[in-house]
Parts: sequence; structure tokens; C-alpha cells
Amino acid sequence: MEHLEPAREQTMLRLLPWLSPDGKPCHLSTGSAGGYLSRLADATEARQLAAGGEALGHARQVLEDLMSPYAEVRYAAIRLAECLGDALRVAESRGLRIPAPDTEDAEDAEATDADGAEPDVPRTRR
Repeated sequence: MEHLEPAREQTMLRLLPWLSPDGKPCHLSTGSAGGYLSRLADATEARQLAAGGEALGHARQVLEDLMSPYAEVRYAAIRLAECLGDALRVAESRGLRIPAPDTEDAEDAEATDADGAEPDVPRTRR
């Protein structure tokens, strides 16, 4: 009789949406279950993305007004740069959490045409 070990929860490092006090990236060692810090990071990411949408709306208003003062345009640009940095960190964090495709699935995808049809394979006679 073959002995099977129980499946272990795979641990991965999650890039968090904030920096350490000295400006370095923070990571959380996490499994598949979402704990308190994972939920806090999810909520922080949602707030950061919402703030980015608000900053974009404000910047568009400022840029549409040709009489906007320099200071207001500069402030809008600074906020956009901050929000873009946050959005890129969120995208990187989420991208790192996407599981790698199975090699068999990748080979199957390469074996099909762009329209999803199987390629014509010449058959050999025996």
C-alpha cells in the first residue's frame, strides 16, 4: 500500500501595498487562506485605486481649464504620480499572485491555431 502525504498549503510572498518606514517594499508570507493582513492589504489596495480614480477626475478638470493656475496643475500632477505608483504596485502584487499556467495547458494552447482549431498535421502512412 502506497503512503500518500497530505497536500501542503503552498506559501507565497505577497507584495503589500505600502512601504516600510525606510521606504523598502513589504512582503507578507501567506498561504491560500486570507488572514487579517491579507484583508487589510485588499482594503488598502481598493482605497488606493479609488483615490487614483478621484485624482484622475480632478486632473482632467484642471487640465480642461486653460486658466488653471500653475500650482493647481502641479498639485494634480503630483497626485497623479502618487496614484500611478500605487496602481503599479497593486498591479505588480496581483500579477505575482496569478498562478503559473500548467505546462500541458501551454503546450495545448501552442498546438491550436489562432481561431482555436487544431492545426493540420500531415499524416504518415504505415
